[in-house]
Amino acid sequence: MSTPGVRLPILVSFYETYLADQDTAQFLRHVQQYYTQGTLQRLAEHPAPQIRRAAVLALGLLGDYEANATMGRALHDDDRTVRMLAENGIRSVWRRAGTPKQQELLAVIVRLNESRRYQEAAQRASQLIAEAPWLAEAWNQRAIARFGMEDYTGAIEDCHQTLELNPYHFAAATGMGHAYLRLNNPRSALESFRRALKLNPSLEAVRCQVVRLSRLIEGK
Repeated sequence: MSTPGVRLPILVSFYETYLADQDTAQFLRHVQQYYTQGTLQRLAEHPAPQIRRAAVLALGLLGDYEANATMGRALHDDDRTVRMLAENGIRSVWRRAGTPKQQELLAVIVRLNESRRYQEAAQRASQLIAEAPWLAEAWNQRAIARFGMEDYTGAIEDCHQTLELNPYHFAAATGMGHAYLRLNNPRSALESFRRALKLNPSLEAVRCQVVRLSRLIEGK
């Protein structure tokens, strides 16, 4: 719904139409016709929440890794819908770094991890890391694979590297916390979960871990 007295860009009309018909392809066609990524990034920090919602949705569907910082800031937005769209969209943005070939390999690694084929995923991720060591999501996917293989120390190392390359990667901070728990290191786990929550305050499961571990440690 439009805000009275505020002239909204056509992007909001595209967004409202999308909410009504859920036609993602049409939304993307319209956005690509009228907007550059740079403009969308600026609109993602507009004072009007309708505009921020539309821009963050568009960036999540279309944006490349250049949108990472914008999406990371949107995780702290005052508007709950913006935060939700940012959390959903930023994960896709993370996977759009690198060349098309590297993105294809990354997609393969993601599917292998989802299928619990961790050893193969780790091998493919190592190959991608050797080729593109700056690709944060390759390190994160190898961390997931190593965690699945119960190599928790290796997973932690890869999570650290992910966060060095991408300081907005709340998923790596969360994963690191779970790995520390498996190593019976609650203090480091608490530190990691607090870092994840600082990056993304909407992580309610992580918030519960922070409360639980804080009580556990304070009770010792």
